[in-house]
Amino acid sequence: MNNYKLRFVPLGGVVGVTKNMYLYELYKDDRLTDILIVDCGIGFPQEKELGVDFIIPDISYLADKKDKIRGVILTHGHEDHISALPYHYRDLGSPQVLTSKLTSAFIENKFKEFKLNIRLSQIDYDKEYRLGAFSVSFIRLTHSIPDTMHLFIKTPVGNIYHGPDFKLDLTPPFGSPPDFKKIVEAGSQGILCLLSDCLGAEREGLTLSENAIGQTFEDEMRKTKGKFIMTTFSSNISRIRQCVEAAIKFNRKIVFLGRSMKENTRMASEIGYLPIPHNFLIEDKEVPKSPANKICIIAAGSQGQYDSALSKMANNKNQFIKLVSGDKVVFSSDPIPGNETEIYALIEQLSLIGVEVIYPDIQEQLHASGHGSQEDLKFLVRFTNPRYIIPIGGTVRHQQRYQKLTSDLGYQKDKVLMLAEGETVVFVKNNAYKDKTVETKNIYVDAYGVGDVGNVVLRDRKTLASDGMVVALVIVNNQGQLISRPRLISRGFVFEKEESDLYQKAVRAMEKSLKQKGQSQAVNLNNLKKEVIKNLEDIFYQEKGRKPLVVVEAIQI
Repeated sequence: MNNYKLRFVPLGGVVGVTKNMYLYELYKDDRLTDILIVDCGIGFPQEKELGVDFIIPDISYLADKKDKIRGVILTHGHEDHISALPYHYRDLGSPQVLTSKLTSAFIENKFKEFKLNIRLSQIDYDKEYRLGAFSVSFIRLTHSIPDTMHLFIKTPVGNIYHGPDFKLDLTPPFGSPPDFKKIVEAGSQGILCLLSDCLGAEREGLTLSENAIGQTFEDEMRKTKGKFIMTTFSSNISRIRQCVEAAIKFNRKIVFLGRSMKENTRMASEIGYLPIPHNFLIEDKEVPKSPANKICIIAAGSQGQYDSALSKMANNKNQFIKLVSGDKVVFSSDPIPGNETEIYALIEQLSLIGVEVIYPDIQEQLHASGHGSQEDLKFLVRFTNPRYIIPIGGTVRHQQRYQKLTSDLGYQKDKVLMLAEGETVVFVKNNAYKDKTVETKNIYVDAYGVGDVGNVVLRDRKTLASDGMVVALVIVNNQGQLISRPRLISRGFVFEKEESDLYQKAVRAMEKSLKQKGQSQAVNLNNLKKEVIKNLEDIFYQEKGRKPLVVVEAIQI
């Protein structure tokens, strides 16, 4: 008789909200046979000023296992679920990818940008797919983007219901409502574990339908005498479609701004998800030719991103569009945790130029969360009736609130497994337990490459931003004795001309130290640099209470 076990490995998405990537590993007689990957998304850095554009999951754990990967499933088209795949696809062994219609369009476009081919299949909701020893069927759900789905995964160990980002929206503005019949049918077959979105666990009641936002757009547009600008996530096609419909109703020409916004709306239009009469669509250069009250601009930049389309307009950097009093900007998205400072700074800048700014803090029904609130989450638990539950897609506080929520439904704490990134769970017949942790780290991506920005680079960037830098030039002979007086050059630390005493003191300290070290027969330049760096750091901290980044260039002649 064969002994099976199933291992769940989160490489992202359990405590950081974004960077979603989950592995299901099947073992037969303790031998790994099959791996199923669900989602592969990016994360967003907390300190954007350090030059990091985004973060992708660490897949080093899979380096010697890619021959066991049977497929990648993408549950919906948001960046934090799909956008890391082009970076990792080849290293994963170029596996087959399964997803829905809109997500297929998004991911195909991303792969074209990378000049990569992808083995991509658009799923059929009425079909069950065999991926190694896994059998997977797809269930229609609602979120803030069309074509969102949950997964019912059959394994030799038991059935898994994988339920990431969702809400139970009975009146979505586009597409089908949740397929409650299939959810209940999955539950009737027995669910060993439910993996559920938990980001909305702190909110009471049911989450507002996306449909309610359309009326808000109409109401705000009706009151706007100038240009109407709406900003949201560029993948939020349902929200964008409602704004487009309002613009058409009020006979406003529509302008899409931002590369991602233009690309995503173009693809959505091509597959019929965003119908726009041709005569309503114009480019930004045509805006000055039309009356301001006949313009609707849908722009990227709702998270306050530097140099985004909205940021450029706010800072008068769009050569064709000038924002003035009478214009209105509507923020139709909630801040991603960590982006609040940038968003409020952008709102301040818009307000300074006289634009009316409407955002969720001051007006309701500008944004409907894509994540289920407490009652949505309870419904999913009741429909599936799982033996175990793992909350995903939220922070620690969301996990804890979700655990309290499920305890009200009769679940003991040991049945609701709260994980940190890399912590794993092993399932055997009717049982589950935490297993060893998989080592993971953040892989940083900036404008120049992937993985070039490590912790040391980030630390140096922080130091440069806060305390500046000092460069020491030291010329020594083979015994480490000074050939000439050391030279110091600083940027962003203190003004040299006004702090000549400080720099003279630092130079004398270097001379004294190097004179003492110069008695040996040979010099180790690395050790010499470390000694100089330590001496200078100590002096600068004692004198100024700051530690600039000290760089020593030692030349031996």
